Amino acid sequence: MTDVLRRGRASLAFGFFAQGVAFALLVTRIPAIQDRYGVSDALLPVFLAAVPILAGVGSVVSERLVRRVRPSRLLRWSQPVVLLALLGVGAGDRMAVLAVALAVFGLAVGALDASMNMLGVSLQRAYGRSIMLGFHATYSLGGILGASLAWAGAHWDLALWVSYLPVVVVLLPAALVGSRWYVDGGGGDPGKSAEQGGSRAGGGVGFKVLLPLCLVMTFAYIGDSTVSNWSAKYLQDVLGSSEQLATVPYNVYMVTTLVGRAVGDFGVRRFGAVAVVRGGAVVAAGGFAVVASAPGAWVGMLGFTLLGVGLCVLVPQTFAAAGRLAAERGGGPGASDAAVARLNIFNYVGFLIGSPLVGALGDAWSYRGAMLVPMVLVLVTVVYARSFGERPDRYGGGHERPRTADVGRGSNGL
Repeated sequence: MTDVLRRGRASLAFGFFAQGVAFALLVTRIPAIQDRYGVSDALLPVFLAAVPILAGVGSVVSERLVRRVRPSRLLRWSQPVVLLALLGVGAGDRMAVLAVALAVFGLAVGALDASMNMLGVSLQRAYGRSIMLGFHATYSLGGILGASLAWAGAHWDLALWVSYLPVVVVLLPAALVGSRWYVDGGGGDPGKSAEQGGSRAGGGVGFKVLLPLCLVMTFAYIGDSTVSNWSAKYLQDVLGSSEQLATVPYNVYMVTTLVGRAVGDFGVRRFGAVAVVRGGAVVAAGGFAVVASAPGAWVGMLGFTLLGVGLCVLVPQTFAAAGRLAAERGGGPGASDAAVARLNIFNYVGFLIGSPLVGALGDAWSYRGAMLVPMVLVLVTVVYARSFGERPDRYGGGHERPRTADVGRGSNGL
């Protein structure tokens, strides 16, 4: 394992961490943003929906951009734009400024999410073992830090720009310096990177092939958005908890997501991606079942804890599977990058669907019953789990694929 790869892994992990901080600082201060700009309750959903929609546009544009420029360059410049747009949200004083800042934030986040995961997939291929969950663990860690900083800003009644400015001042130059060590599809070999760079547009993966992974990504984010948007309300209104106790489930969910991702790569190396994805889907479905049937707040919190353990593995493994499908079909780095960009769109589709779906079902039926819908959707992932495995014929003769630990001992780690 070369120093180039190690530095590339560390710098990319910091990029995931910085994005976790920035996104958490935005979404956890929505009430303060609404108050600062005088956004009405009727108009707020429009602003909130615009960000993931524009992020989807940014991901589509990224698929086209990486045919001409390397993902590392796209990530190098999209991350500072995200941080500066965050500062713009906090520093403006007119609704037009908010609209522009959120639009820039959304477009840049789409490019950032896509390019980060492109680099993560290519690094995992170079390492020859699962490391994607570790990158997403640093994102979760950044989210916890960002939410904690947001809590401090709200507790001390700090102006938004006062909360955001120190974070941007620290993260922006650190991200620019760290971007010097990003590693593209060549796995740290300059000659190989240059050779591959000339054929970035070849060997795409059709949407039909990616469809199972797109569905898994959508279902995972429906589950995630259900927890982030409805856990506090559910615990307080349905399970009768106090307002203070109702803030606990999402924090527990974030912590268990971090822990699950931190150890998840070891599970993938030991048992394989298919088993880990199936296990995660079953645990997450069980978590929703516990939440739906909980007699009280503490049992409900157990359900949200199980959700963190189960859902945390699905998204990183879905990105990894998309890159693997492209590689198995003989595509170069351009095919893998295009597959990741297309898949990333369904991150935002799930986010957009999840919260309104549960809210509409809760109002029309019951919130307990509404929790059963994401349960069923997540459980469908078990059917698609085989899409996360490598094709047997890749190693010839229909034999079982080598264990990941053995693969990593090869001369090039593949």
